[in-house]
Amino acid sequence: MNANKIMQRCYGVDLRLVEISNRLSLRRGVRPLFASISRLGDGLFWYCLILFLPLMFGRQALSTSLQMTVAGLLALMIYKWIKQLTERARPFAVSSSISLGTAPLDKYSFPSGHTLHAVTFCLLAIHAYPVLAWGLIPVTFLIALSRVVLGLHYPTDVLAGATIGTTLATVIVLLW
Repeated sequence: MNANKIMQRCYGVDLRLVEISNRLSLRRGVRPLFASISRLGDGLFWYCLILFLPLMFGRQALSTSLQMTVAGLLALMIYKWIKQLTERARPFAVSSSISLGTAPLDKYSFPSGHTLHAVTFCLLAIHAYPVLAWGLIPVTFLIALSRVVLGLHYPTDVLAGATIGTTLATVIVLLW
């Protein structure tokens, strides 16, 4: 099997997973719930966390807030650059069987910027303050899941965002 056929098969599986997940959003109450969760990933939740860390943990948290700010700016540049390179259409734009659950923030899907930022911020925060893991890990997971359920991203977009976010957080921690 050549590389093109492998990619087509992966794309087909990716699209099918979005279609299956997106059907969940048609159930009563599911779409508003996931749209609200997705909105958390628009930035406000993370900006509040960055601002409140020093209030919760004192002056030493300023370093973590600064790390998160730098990481957030780097993540923004990285995902915008990759999106311009790949120009992958969002699932709802590819398949009429996918119902758009909320308006996208930009045109392209790869990688998921919401997931990239959520994973980066989550890992940096819990590296410094492990007590936050009980709340940040579920929020991060739900933000990533919401992007697929709402028809905005393929699972591979989310996986790529999580991978880039993990790498970025790791580099920040190692270099800081």
